[in-house]
Amino acid sequence: MSELYAKTLTEIRALLASRAVSAEETVASCLARIHATEPQIQALLSVQAEEALAAARAMDAQGPDPEKPLWGVPVIVKDVLCTKGVPTTCGSRILENFRPFYDAFAVRRLKEAGAILLGKSNMDEFAMGSSTENSAYHPTRNPWDLSRVPGGSSGGSAASVTACQAHGCLGTDTGGSIRQPASLCGCVGLKPTYGRVSRYGMVAYGSSLDQIGPMTRTVEDNARLLQVIAGHDPKDSTCADTPVPDYLAALSRTDLKGIRIGLPEEFWAQGLDPEVEAACSAALETLKSLGAQPVQVSLPHSRYAIAVYYIVAMAEASSNLARFDGVRYGFRDKEASELMDLYVRSRSKGFGEEVQRRIMLGTYVLSSGYYDAYYRKAAQVRRRIREDYENALARCDVLCGPASPVTAWKVGELTDDPLKMYLMDIYTISLNLAGLPGMSLPVGLGKESGMPVGLQLLGKPFAEETLYGIAAALERATPPLGQPAAL
Repeated sequence: MSELYAKTLTEIRALLASRAVSAEETVASCLARIHATEPQIQALLSVQAEEALAAARAMDAQGPDPEKPLWGVPVIVKDVLCTKGVPTTCGSRILENFRPFYDAFAVRRLKEAGAILLGKSNMDEFAMGSSTENSAYHPTRNPWDLSRVPGGSSGGSAASVTACQAHGCLGTDTGGSIRQPASLCGCVGLKPTYGRVSRYGMVAYGSSLDQIGPMTRTVEDNARLLQVIAGHDPKDSTCADTPVPDYLAALSRTDLKGIRIGLPEEFWAQGLDPEVEAACSAALETLKSLGAQPVQVSLPHSRYAIAVYYIVAMAEASSNLARFDGVRYGFRDKEASELMDLYVRSRSKGFGEEVQRRIMLGTYVLSSGYYDAYYRKAAQVRRRIREDYENALARCDVLCGPASPVTAWKVGELTDDPLKMYLMDIYTISLNLAGLPGMSLPVGLGKESGMPVGLQLLGKPFAEETLYGIAAALERATPPLGQPAAL
């Protein structure tokens, strides 16, 4: 029982339901794992150990509840999601003392399903970053190599679930922040269709791009988490009121006969690291051996995706973060002499360098005289990007390509070159602009680096079950990565 933490979510759920293990034993095992691994990887910003153990004991006293699909399962959520009475910092000093009085919709759904919240995971400040080095508190390390980054901005969640600190985590994906760290850490990460999961209680970065999604060690675990958090929420006007399919039923297919896999030429062009290309190409051969038929497609406007994303996202960020002014809640500078001085000092000291850079750029592109030149044009190109996806997906069932152009890079290697850092999301960003679902799953280790490589599957709107079916078949046909080398 000392390695309960190493069980998958599906395995531990079955053990809990049969009373082979107790919720307290399960929580205690994960807490011991956190104690052993956290000094190396620093994946978390807070741990609610006593609260989790107390909740587990209370649940054990009542016994397993078959109506709760995650009864007794320990989970961790990204610190951008509001948690009642628990610090929610967004990785920023400006919210270091913020304790919400309510749970985010996704967190509430987890608790109603019987999950036990163990802690909050580290992240790039306000989800702005691709390496989890922009957290105001500490960087997170990759469990496969402690000298490398875990990706971002959900790098804390990716590192945590890969290191077996919990049986499942939630992350958020604005420009690839679930799929890119999942690829770099070797776990499964899903960005649902925009509107599939309520954003109520998520601290907004780019409101038209943000989505909450599950990060797990297996495809089946991922489907179980999405099954719980998906669904309509009247408190989020952008949340779709459409039925939630049975994602677990989609996992049963054994072959991929009749499935058409679209290969965007822009995702398989020059610039892809050779070891990433080799692992993804091998996975593609596996898909073909299972019966899938490759189809050549093109996303011609995807070359504008980086520019469009950093106009749209920063414009929305400058608006969303205007509320953090040192007046109502959060950090307030004590030396300010008058109101404007209070705003300037509190925001200058409370926000980190990357957040300030994005706020300034966002304010600029929305300013009088520049709105038409930048924001309006970006919105028009965004529509073209969406049309490219619609045209490509009309010819196939899913699109397929790498999730990241490289494996995890060294800590500090790109921190002085923000433009190069932005390019690390080059294969993920366009999907957020189109609002479609995408998944990264591990398909091997780089031959030179020994680091995980993730393959990305991109689907039609609200067709997450198609992604799960293909991913499950590929997962069964692919050798597992094994345990992270650094732990």
